Amino acid sequence: MDTTPLIRSGREEEEAAPPQKVQPDEDDTPVRSISDAWKVFLTESRKLWVIALPIGFSILCLYGMNSITQIFVGHIGNLQLSAVAISLSVINNFAFGFLLGMGSALETLCGQAYGAGQVEMLGVYMQRSWIVLLVSCVAMLPIYIFATPILKLLGQDEIIAEAAGHFALLIIPQMFAMAVNFPTQKFLQAQSKVLVLAWIGGVAILLHVALLSLFVFVFHWGLTGVAAAFNTSMWLVSLAQVAYVMGWCKDGWTGFSSSAFKEIWAFVRLSLASAVMLCLEIWYMMVLIVLTGHLGNAEIAVGSISICMNINGWEGMVFIGINAAISVRVSNELGSGRPRATLHSVINVVATSLVIGLAAMVFILGARDYFPIIFTSDKEMQRAVSNIAGLLGVTMVLNSIQPVISGVAIGGGWQALVAYINLGCYYAFGLPLGCIFGYVFDWGVEGIWAGMLCGTALQTLILLVMIWRTNWKDEVNQAAERVRLWGGQDDSDAPVKLQN
Repeated sequence: MDTTPLIRSGREEEEAAPPQKVQPDEDDTPVRSISDAWKVFLTESRKLWVIALPIGFSILCLYGMNSITQIFVGHIGNLQLSAVAISLSVINNFAFGFLLGMGSALETLCGQAYGAGQVEMLGVYMQRSWIVLLVSCVAMLPIYIFATPILKLLGQDEIIAEAAGHFALLIIPQMFAMAVNFPTQKFLQAQSKVLVLAWIGGVAILLHVALLSLFVFVFHWGLTGVAAAFNTSMWLVSLAQVAYVMGWCKDGWTGFSSSAFKEIWAFVRLSLASAVMLCLEIWYMMVLIVLTGHLGNAEIAVGSISICMNINGWEGMVFIGINAAISVRVSNELGSGRPRATLHSVINVVATSLVIGLAAMVFILGARDYFPIIFTSDKEMQRAVSNIAGLLGVTMVLNSIQPVISGVAIGGGWQALVAYINLGCYYAFGLPLGCIFGYVFDWGVEGIWAGMLCGTALQTLILLVMIWRTNWKDEVNQAAERVRLWGGQDDSDAPVKLQN
């Protein structure tokens, strides 16, 4: 499978170097029995969860900052609560998704360079990503500056739009903090130095609560105090990660380098492909909530979907950690020239995620008449949630596999290809089908959701087939080429290439 069109211009140089064969004992041994399979499962599971759990915890801490911020704002006033909720969920989430996607390009490059033993290149890649993301922040400034007219154009209440636009201006500094945060985070993830991320996240959320209490309840600064706490907390996380990198990662960080400006356009293209791939996935389910707002009895439709998406979102936090972990595992193994170990990692994570998804579905179906009570006391709303709980269960199964496969794609450097697949499956197939089921067939919210799930199912099936048909030895060779070309190496310094 050819998945590196961004670096094709250098293939002639790479072919000039004679391929070297990796020694068989460097890769995993073949699985020939149930006993072998069980040993591989235990080994891969340990490697996966050692990375996934700390990353998942750190993401939950960052996710919790938004929730805690809204809790404190709720004690200021209803208008302020609505304004902050809209500002964070619409304006800031757009920037968050785009920057996180841009930063995920680093998972491919850092992971493969680390696996290939080119550890000194990690710092260069991180600096290159800082440059790209900071420039992206400048390009996205108009979204924050003109947040009020944008929200009014989307049909938001004028008073809420004004307040939300004011808050969006106040939190511009944290957008730049994210541009520093994500590349540094990927730099550490690639080396499996993830415990520090968990510690920083845990300390940061405690400091965030303290700052909010001080600025809101002691100084009475209102939304200005909330924004100050939010900006400060995000920058503390970013600067703590940078301090750790510069102070304790001497192998990967060798100082600022002019090499960060080389191959910048190719890096931008991979970053944009990563951002598009991730954003198309994040925004897809957000469209579901927008579409249900145009149905009859929209209050019940939107409320029931929102409750289900809330539950699905918490499951999603688990799989963001697994997504990052498998991305690290795949990129490291490809960079190390271990195709069979890569395949074992992929099979293990897909099977593990499927089991978790099925368990979540069974729980939801068993509790379909009970869990809605947690969110609402309205009987009609409870019945509406119970009626679509089956679709929630199916969504949780699909969303257990899909993010994991996306992590495999990031680890392998397939972002551009997956972006096209997402565009076709989600927006050319699933979205129109959902509209037909919901509006033409008059199946309501169930029809819209079912149609969009068909798009998710098609995308998942295509990616599974793609993984099944992948020649992992070819992927190892492409990873070696990517590390050499983007690291500015000569042929004599090229990582080992496998023979088919």
